[in-house]
Amino acid sequence: MCSVALADERGEGSGSQRDSDSGKQSAAAKATVQETADLVYAEIDGQQLKLDLYVPQTQRPCPLLVWIHGGGWRAGSRKRVPVLPMTEQGFAVASISYRFTDKAVFPAQIYDCKAAIRWLRGNAKAYGYDADWIAVSGGSAGGHLALLMGVSGEVNALEGTGGGFADQSSAVQAIVDYFGPSDFVLRGRTQPERAYTQESGSFALLGGVRDGKLSGVMEKFASPTHYVSAEDPPLLIFHGTEDKVVLHDQSERIANAYAAAGLDAKLVSVKKAGHGGKVFFREPYLEMLTDFLQRHRPAPE
Repeated sequence: MCSVALADERGEGSGSQRDSDSGKQSAAAKATVQETADLVYAEIDGQQLKLDLYVPQTQRPCPLLVWIHGGGWRAGSRKRVPVLPMTEQGFAVASISYRFTDKAVFPAQIYDCKAAIRWLRGNAKAYGYDADWIAVSGGSAGGHLALLMGVSGEVNALEGTGGGFADQSSAVQAIVDYFGPSDFVLRGRTQPERAYTQESGSFALLGGVRDGKLSGVMEKFASPTHYVSAEDPPLLIFHGTEDKVVLHDQSERIANAYAAAGLDAKLVSVKKAGHGGKVFFREPYLEMLTDFLQRHRPAPE
């Protein structure tokens, strides 16, 4: 079942997600978190794909939240982790990298993300988190990949074979999307000036730079909304009402698809907010994130 919340924001509501420093923690909080950086989860075409792990030491094994950074599928860094405060709520956090469009086009990026999930499941006991239940989150381009990972658990064409642990599942059990594109076909209609030019990273992602144009088949292939089915995990979406980079209709589109399928989804529309910024990762939205994850995680033993 889908619900929509409209939240007012009178502070900072625009600017790049990459400018956010809200992932910083207090010294006391950091002291209880074991950080393991630069773990190689796959090597593809000579490129090492890495992730960073942040595991609370107070309650183990703990549930896992995976963060996928934004940057137009062509830039960005896993080192900025705005959901890191969730370690203070008892969640382990993994921040993953993936191939950019200068190295490979779609579906390489979703292949990499799913390889990371398989690696995380295969190494859960070694690092002290519980990978039976995994939530995935991401912002902008990372939000798109988080959505796609959540709704394509049974889609072999989006699975890939990179990395090890082929016996492990890449399925996730909850999705948190921050202003990510959900339907590239719709974007071509409502935002053609971005969809069909290099102003948007999605043009390169879907093969436009390589081929000189986009195909409708590729737009649909990469669109999370296309894969929504009755078995999909619960979804929480945050999107600014003044977002000009990824229009609010992208989040409305997948929220409506969830509603049509009778699934659990909530769209939080942040009034006066643009594309990214610190606002999305502070109160009251951090509390909404916490409540969503706590509500859907398995009850601690």
